[in-house]
Order: sequence, then C-alpha cells, then structure tokens
Amino acid sequence: MSVFSNRVYSDYLMPSRLPQYEALLAQAAAAGYLQTSVRAFFAAARGGAVQPSPVLVHRHDIDTDVGTARAMFELEQQYGVHASYYFRQTTLDIGFMREIEAYGSEASYHYEEIATFAKRRGIRDRTLVPAHMDAIRAEFLANFAVLERRLGHKMTTVASHGDFANRRLGRANHELLADAGLREQCGIVCETYDAALLELFDLYISDRPHPQYFFPVAPSAAIGVHRNICLLTHPRQWRTNWSENTRDNLYRLYEEIKWRMA
Repeated sequence: MSVFSNRVYSDYLMPSRLPQYEALLAQAAAAGYLQTSVRAFFAAARGGAVQPSPVLVHRHDIDTDVGTARAMFELEQQYGVHASYYFRQTTLDIGFMREIEAYGSEASYHYEEIATFAKRRGIRDRTLVPAHMDAIRAEFLANFAVLERRLGHKMTTVASHGDFANRRLGRANHELLADAGLREQCGIVCETYDAALLELFDLYISDRPHPQYFFPVAPSAAIGVHRNICLLTHPRQWRTNWSENTRDNLYRLYEEIKWRMA
C-alpha cells in the first residue's frame, strides 16, 4: 500500500485496536509487571526504592482524540493500571485530567512552545530560534502556570510534543527545558526525554501508524523478556475517529500553508 492509502486506512478504516490494548494490560498483569506512570516510576527511582517486580510504564501523548484516551483510561481502571497522560493546549480537558489524577494516574502537559512560536512568527530557519528563546520560555511558563492552576495539582513531569514544524526546523520542543532555571521555576523534575529517565528502561517502545504499529518491537513480545519497559502510545493509533482525524488533518494543512506564507 502507498503512504497515502496507509494514512487513509489508519485514519478512517482501521478496526479498533482497543481489544489489543486490553489484552496487553492483562498480559502484563499476569506476568507480574507493575504498570505505572512516569511520575511514580521516576519518583521511586530518585528515592532509591528497589522495585522487586518488573515495570511497564505507560505514557500516553494526547495529540488528538480525547475520547479514545478516555476509553484507554477506563480499561486501565479495570486492571488497576496507572499511567501518564500528557495533553496539548488543543486537547486539554480539565475535567478528565482531574479524574485521571483522582484515580492516582498522572495528567500533565504535552508542550510545544518552540513549534507554536515558530509557526506564529513565520520562522523557518532553525538558526533564528535561539534569538527568541526568552520569549518562548516566557510563553511556556505562562501556559504551564495557567494549566497547573486550572488542574489544581502540581505537575512534576512534562512531555515534549513532536510537531511537523519541529521536524522542518530540526529543533525539538524539549530544547526549551535545557534551561535548569526554567525547570526549577516550574518545579519540573523530569522531562520524558531526559537521559536520567530513559537510562532506567531496558526497552522503550512507541506505537506507530499502520502497518508497523510498534517500534522497535510489539510490547506483547517484550513482556517477560525485558524488565523495565516504557510504552508510548497515542490514542489516534488505537481507534479511528473520523471527525477528529479530519479536523486535525485539515488544521495541519492550514497551519503549514499559513506558516509558509508568513
């Protein structure tokens, strides 16, 4: 299949993969894995706690489709699983985020201020970004403070979003948190791409669109083989949502045209 036909299948025709997600939760539970959030896992590691059981850390990046994220959350509750949910400005759902926190999972920020600033200002040259970092940091700080206040809970870990603008610029959003002062001001103890976190895992798996589904291996093949696993998932890869996917595809096209014309 072509790239285009694979995208159409993923966005509009793919059967729900939520039964596979439930099977994964059950498999990990049966194999004795503690299924937990980034926040809980990193806090335990920093505190020197020795975890006797293997660990599967669930990280959900809510790029789109809060409805499917909620369906995944409901499955996790059935199995006593905890996870981290990172929301973009465009997917914020404060009520749902509070439910996640009340259950004992983690709801936090999927930030993208470098990409957002570049698109808004029409910056397409990566060498021009550093000159604007003070303004970008100020924007992040304001957005973080507002979200934390609305959530009513301290956010201690955050996750960088990978936007098409980041790929074009060759600059990741997490470059923003190379600033130790900004981290301290926000009370952020861990960014999900920090080496201090990643080095704790034996294997890091990310879901992918059809037809690959996972990289580098399927989690079902890793459970029982690797002790500490991080699984990054995106709701869009697990259940099609015609309206959400169409809206997101059209908005991305609009953003790209506007960026090029700025």
